[in-house]
Amino acid sequence: MSTTHAARRNGGIEATGLDGAVIKPTECDPAAATDLPFELVCIDYEGRAALPDADLLAELAAERTLRVTTPVRATGFDPLGDDSLVDQVPDDAGRVLVAGHPAYLDDEEQERAVAPRLGAAVAEATEPWVGTESIERVALAAGGVQYELLSRRTERDLRGLRAAGFDGEVAVYAPTVPSDDEDEILDAVGEYAARRGPVRRALPEDAATDARATGRAREVLSAAVRDYALVGDHETISERVGSLRDAGADLVVGYPATGVETFCE
Repeated sequence: MSTTHAARRNGGIEATGLDGAVIKPTECDPAAATDLPFELVCIDYEGRAALPDADLLAELAAERTLRVTTPVRATGFDPLGDDSLVDQVPDDAGRVLVAGHPAYLDDEEQERAVAPRLGAAVAEATEPWVGTESIERVALAAGGVQYELLSRRTERDLRGLRAAGFDGEVAVYAPTVPSDDEDEILDAVGEYAARRGPVRRALPEDAATDARATGRAREVLSAAVRDYALVGDHETISERVGSLRDAGADLVVGYPATGVETFCE
């Protein structure tokens, strides 16, 4: 499958220039993917119990260009152990190979070595995307489309990669809030941004990290959400997406942080 996709340009969220959308199955019915105005849809992994069943994944793959996140340390997706869940992902769906968020891994899974598993999974998968979060060098060595989490350094890092001669594809994952209401933005992604090291260190102790934030905390968070998420009206988001492309991103995929319905309007 090609890794280059275009949104259906009918206005609305498509005007932002996003290439696709991410669905979290604990937040909405994954079947909602068919209502999205994007050809490309990625389904995040939120634990074995939240993995959509094989029939639904097959239906989605028949209607969209589907990618399913599969943590290489998770039992069921471990290429050096139990990989029984791989068969649940349709042959015509792509895989996003990641180390796996600790929140969705048990203690034993978290202790498994990432590098050999990622290398083995890349060798087995067809045109995989490889999540770089916390394993940037390992991911780059493994190959595949590099799947970056948007941060304050993303554009600089992309320019550095391209200047060094990297000619592989890069996709960027970005929480997205198509709104210019500051309270709505902070409620959606303020806590998310506050977990980042530089933001956490800059925030006053015990400060609220949502719309209740005031003073210095609100100033820090208002700047931080614009580093770690795509926020604002469609034109503002489009400008940021354009900057990411200029820096070297091939694809920008948005996670609807205020609900999947905001991408369907």
